[in-house]
Amino acid sequence: MLKKLMIAMAVLVVSAGVAGAQDVTAGATAFKKCVSCHDVGPTAKNKVGPVLNGIDARKSGTVAGYNYSDANKGSGITWNEEAFLDYIKDPKAKIPNTKMVFAGIKNEAEAKNLWAYLKQYDGDGKTK
Repeated sequence: MLKKLMIAMAVLVVSAGVAGAQDVTAGATAFKKCVSCHDVGPTAKNKVGPVLNGIDARKSGTVAGYNYSDANKGSGITWNEEAFLDYIKDPKAKIPNTKMVFAGIKNEAEAKNLWAYLKQYDGDGKTK
């Protein structure tokens, strides 16, 4: 009985690790909705929207070389998972008068996967 329990626990631990890896993969798929306006990675450039490298713990409206709306610069947001999930549901509701015209991601699992994908990039676009 103990052997079966230990095997079941090992399967759970391995499954949890795989689920985490799948989140980033699913997030890469979700990022396809963003890629026309945003970029990530070591060669990322500002597009219609700013580069999203190093977004975790970054203050909103601070990417060098990007012309943010006053609303975005004055939002007071410091990006973390909670702030991102709240924002990405309906960007215009969270920051009225933002230039971002994206309708949002209502599905929480998809938004969490997207956050997992984005937060893996440091400020230089290298994966952590």
